[in-house]
Amino acid sequence: MREGHQGTGPGAITPDGCAVELYSRLPAGPEPDVVAAAVPPGARILELGSGVGRMTHPLLERGFVVTAVDESAEMLEHVRGARTIRSPIEDLDLGERFDAVMLASFLVHAGDVEVRRGLLRTCARHVAEDGCVLIQREGADYHTNLPRERVDPSGFTIRILSADPVGDGVNAVRAEYEFPDAVWTQTFRARPLTREQFEEALEEAGLAVDRYLTDDGTWARAVPVRRRQR
Repeated sequence: MREGHQGTGPGAITPDGCAVELYSRLPAGPEPDVVAAAVPPGARILELGSGVGRMTHPLLERGFVVTAVDESAEMLEHVRGARTIRSPIEDLDLGERFDAVMLASFLVHAGDVEVRRGLLRTCARHVAEDGCVLIQREGADYHTNLPRERVDPSGFTIRILSADPVGDGVNAVRAEYEFPDAVWTQTFRARPLTREQFEEALEEAGLAVDRYLTDDGTWARAVPVRRRQR
């Protein structure tokens, strides 16, 4: 288990506190449509932190070619129809470049700055010169006005219970997922980033925001800086 991360509930728990069975139940939501609108049809996508394939499978259905990467073998067992690779994201070096690299699930908000740098370096290392990196960010109020909850139309409730400072600008976030037949919790460390801090982190990795894909700024499309400078 990674430091500061913990999960409870039925089934296997990954090193970052994610419950495999929980993620196999969560809907993909609008994210696959956001990705599909930002990349060319049939693009080769490197999905970093794919989990059980919650987004992988809808992207495959839309005609994309997906390589799914996750550090959990239990997660990858659920992925169908995609090439799968088990590896920590920050250690990945496939010697390949892709039309699009996707870093979803707020992974860019890793509490450990060196982990975040490793994640973004992996993105930069694998994106084609004319490709893009798609990154999901936390909303502006993610760590405030807590606790809060959202009832999903499919019948479960997500609660963000707390976000307590643990030093150096990092919060310990505790989330709860309540289904009619089971409850899971996850505790993880996250570093809030302003838009300026987010863009500075990208620049350090050789990436630059091309545009924000959603009105709330939670999805960004970045490109290699070398491309922007031409």
